Amino acid sequence: MGLVFLIGYMGCGKSTLGRRLARRLGVPFVDTDARVEEREGASVADLFRYEGEQRFREIEREVLDAAIAEYPAAVISTGGGLPVWSDNMARMNAAGCTVYLRRSAANIASRLSPYGRRKRPRLSGLNDEELVAFMTQDMAAREPFYAQAKLIVACEGCSDDEIVERIVTHAAD
Repeated sequence: MGLVFLIGYMGCGKSTLGRRLARRLGVPFVDTDARVEEREGASVADLFRYEGEQRFREIEREVLDAAIAEYPAAVISTGGGLPVWSDNMARMNAAGCTVYLRRSAANIASRLSPYGRRKRPRLSGLNDEELVAFMTQDMAAREPFYAQAKLIVACEGCSDDEIVERIVTHAAD
């Protein structure tokens, strides 16, 4: 089965779906954001704030490379910006199956709890209208990277189980 990388915008469901998919496939689940936080002893928000995005992206790449080296088979949930930085998308495509969980900005905004907004440094302090406008613009800039995924799953209108089954069916091919 190998490695399955879940990519997509923050809040699209990568961690939640990743856990379910890993259970379904009987493989480990790796969340790159959680690994970064464990390794650095600080939240993603604090790393952004105090170390800067460049350093955060370097740490994120080191965590990605370590996960690829450590696991012959796993579901790896990536941070929303990881596919955009450096050659990360090519790296993941070479190492396994990349799956883009596509949702609209309005759908993601409706899914985010107040805590979900606060823990994401780029979203904190935005009202609902500003949030959707920001995400729409940011998602458009990231789309060329996300679109390089081997599988693109339109998630809106689908249950988590349906999304997991689509990925399992594709990964088995």
